[in-house]
Amino acid sequence: MKQFRNFVIIAHIDHGKSTLADRFLELTNTVPKEKMKSCFLDAMDLEQEKGITIKMQPVKMNYSLNGQSYILNLIDTPGHVDFTYEVSRSLVAVEGAILLVDATKGIQAQTIYNLELAQKQNLKIIPAINKIDLPQSQVEQSRQELAQLLGITKEEVFLISGKKGTNVDKLLEEVIKVPSPGGDKEKPFKALIFDSKFDPFKGILAYIRVFDGEIKRGDKFYLMASNVLGDTKEVGFFSPDLKPIESLSAGEIGYLATGIKEPGKIHVGDTIIDAKLKIQKAELPVPLAGYKEPQPVVFASFYPENTDDFDLLKKALAQLKLNDASLSFEPEAKKALGRGFRCGFLGSLHIEITSERLRREFGMHLVISQPQVSYKILNQKNEEEIIYSASDWPDPTFIKEVQEPWVNIEVITPQEYLGLVLDLLTQAGGIYLETKYLSSNRLLLKYEVPLREIVIDFYDRLKGLTQGFASMSYQFIGYKKGDLVKLEIFIAGDSEEAFSKIVHENDAVEEGKKMTKKLKEVMPAQLFSVALQAVVKNKIIARETIKAKRKDVTAPLYGGDITRKRKLWDKQKKGKKELKEKGRVQVPPKVFLEMFRT
Repeated sequence: MKQFRNFVIIAHIDHGKSTLADRFLELTNTVPKEKMKSCFLDAMDLEQEKGITIKMQPVKMNYSLNGQSYILNLIDTPGHVDFTYEVSRSLVAVEGAILLVDATKGIQAQTIYNLELAQKQNLKIIPAINKIDLPQSQVEQSRQELAQLLGITKEEVFLISGKKGTNVDKLLEEVIKVPSPGGDKEKPFKALIFDSKFDPFKGILAYIRVFDGEIKRGDKFYLMASNVLGDTKEVGFFSPDLKPIESLSAGEIGYLATGIKEPGKIHVGDTIIDAKLKIQKAELPVPLAGYKEPQPVVFASFYPENTDDFDLLKKALAQLKLNDASLSFEPEAKKALGRGFRCGFLGSLHIEITSERLRREFGMHLVISQPQVSYKILNQKNEEEIIYSASDWPDPTFIKEVQEPWVNIEVITPQEYLGLVLDLLTQAGGIYLETKYLSSNRLLLKYEVPLREIVIDFYDRLKGLTQGFASMSYQFIGYKKGDLVKLEIFIAGDSEEAFSKIVHENDAVEEGKKMTKKLKEVMPAQLFSVALQAVVKNKIIARETIKAKRKDVTAPLYGGDITRKRKLWDKQKKGKKELKEKGRVQVPPKVFLEMFRT
């Protein structure tokens, strides 16, 4: 009889999770050698190009040890802070976790956060130090840090090289000590949906962890949260390709082809049960503990370059949300751009990946607004309103108080970069909380920081200042009062709402100068001069002027009196004046793209 073991690999970004998964696939002969490639489970082109894991990827492996057969269900998880929701969902479906640390970088901020998530689920933690073969690795220091973090002896920490395969077989043997999944095969079917994907032929594929009972092809199922009945078109496991089988039973991880093609009917975190219980009006089981809905922290507007593609964008976002449960979107419209969607994300990398997936997988060409966070407005009647976009910002006379989101940020840095990191956090308006020493040369800094200061390029600046050695993670803590204003951009006297943004009052002048200067560079010249103005509270704080196009109206003349030329020049001047009085400047889509590019 085969036994099941369900586990994940968790780590900070670029610590070798996917490479370790490759060695597991080779050791268990899950993937033939001729088909093997680096980071095999990173199936998307984007993942291969960027060298990061974006989507969790389950895979089933057959393994034998001391004459006993095991089925190992591995879920490879992302490491970037923007994809933490992927990690949290995978942890609910397993009983154990390999905690991986890069020996050249040591414990990182996201390592600690992912560990805390795993400990909340009471998972068995298997600690391992990776990349011990590299000359710059600090094996003993990393091993000591990890042992101290977990409260164990350093001998209990595995030393491996995912690239060369050193000690990976011993690490895989340790996975057998992960508790076997519970559940009763004789009870009615009950499973948790931890992910989903759209298939044009089989309908939505629900990725499930079965907790009780068994389900076969043709069985009817019931989605408890969605109140939807359906027929099972197919069940199977991940190899990592989809492999159909006869049934899935208690303890297993696999997929269920629902045949349902409406994305809104399948929700990650929903409990799926045997439909007989619903049809026979029997007492329904208590739904499994689902997932806390992710709260978007950054918002950006997506508009199709071709306004006729609105419905295509809507369909693409709905299908993408099946595969990315942390994405949210709702329709909005702007005069200059037409109809589009305001989308919520978990960070700036999340925006970049989503827009790139829309382009590659659905052929969408988009105009994307600058990322913004949400704000709370308290009006003169003490009524509270959440503002997601600068276009929704009320008149200043109606505002009693503005509040902005803050986060707890944890930064781990080597001692030699401490001064630079402290300066960066101070410039971001951070409030110091505490400092902890992880070792003689590495510190953990804790600050409170306004979210708007870190969602755009804070991570890149932190990496640049510390030559890539520092790391960060952050968690939302609530809203605090802030001195914020709406910065508007006027083009030829008309407000261009798409360029409006919310900024700190002290930064308004500098930001206004920066935006008008850039707009002058990317905006095409007109037949008349165009004023570009940055305005705060109806006061102009910055201005640039785009000079009028010059056309030589006297070119056809051959000699003659100067008065003939003057007549033509006066006529041209009068025409430009009339154009300026009449005309509203049309902003081309490529200008929006240039302005929104950070």
